[in-house]
Amino acid sequence: MNKMVTVVFDGNVLRPDAPLDLTPNTRYVITIQELKSPSPDGDAWDVLEAMVGTVEASEDWSSEHDHYLYGTPKGNLGNP
Repeated sequence: MNKMVTVVFDGNVLRPDAPLDLTPNTRYVITIQELKSPSPDGDAWDVLEAMVGTVEASEDWSSEHDHYLYGTPKGNLGNP
């Protein structure tokens, strides 16, 4: 079983952002990774700026997005 859960460390305890469906008194292994995200009071531009460089894609992704999203043949720019 693998789950991804966001938590907040209050200085003593890791507190999950949502309830966990885990068996009490059971040992679990966790991996700690700092979540780099914009603050909740940021706007959409802050979100986009935080995401810059985090997604790997082909160089022609923007011009061939229909190919990558829907499987249409490449080179059909402007054609439905």
